[in-house]
Amino acid sequence: MIQFGKAFYIAKKDIKEYYLKPPTISWGILFPLAFALTFIIRSRGDIHELAPGLISLALFFGTTSMASASIVFERRIGAFERLLLYPASYLDIALGKVLSSFLFGTISSIATIFLLIPLLKLKPLSIPLLIASVFSSTFLFASFGVLLAFVSRDPFIAMTIFNSVRFPMIFLSGIFIPLTRLPPPLRAISLLLPLTYSVEAIKYSVIGTCYLINPLIPFSLILILSLLFIFIIKQLIERSIP
Repeated sequence: MIQFGKAFYIAKKDIKEYYLKPPTISWGILFPLAFALTFIIRSRGDIHELAPGLISLALFFGTTSMASASIVFERRIGAFERLLLYPASYLDIALGKVLSSFLFGTISSIATIFLLIPLLKLKPLSIPLLIASVFSSTFLFASFGVLLAFVSRDPFIAMTIFNSVRFPMIFLSGIFIPLTRLPPPLRAISLLLPLTYSVEAIKYSVIGTCYLINPLIPFSLILILSLLFIFIIKQLIERSIP
């Protein structure tokens, strides 16, 4: 509990300082919302099949945008190095950064989710399962976004890397193109992407279908990947010390 308390205060600081920054607003709230509205208005097919993917997309961009705005900026001005002087372990810092992204991603995605469900008249197969899918996916994307944020200290290079990773994932994770329609090489790549398992978990909780043989697979991999990313973040923080 003491460790979680330290992580919570680190997350509180990040949200207070970066919550209303332009990158978090534009990429975290406006972009996924505009993306969802575009496909709702222009789609001629069954939009219900796209709904789980659009929910995952909102979670993905909303959550990772917080990490790109906070960690990259702090490392640029040297504030992150001062954070390392706090009486907190590397794991505390890693959890705090992930928690701030998780909280922002959850809040920023509410607008999109509450828009999609009544507009499309969606009737989720299991509301508790949908809630579990959303929260677990948001935590996964938070840890993934924090991990990417350590790639570069330069904000411009970091955002280029962020978008170079995020945009291909949109088209390889089953959001718009079902995994069954992808060529085998691309399908193999899609199974390496964390966004794929979020789409699969939300899809199963909303419409009851899943590309993977067992619906427990995406939920299990979401948990495993989240813990793995946090462990890697802890190692990166430790190695960042001169």
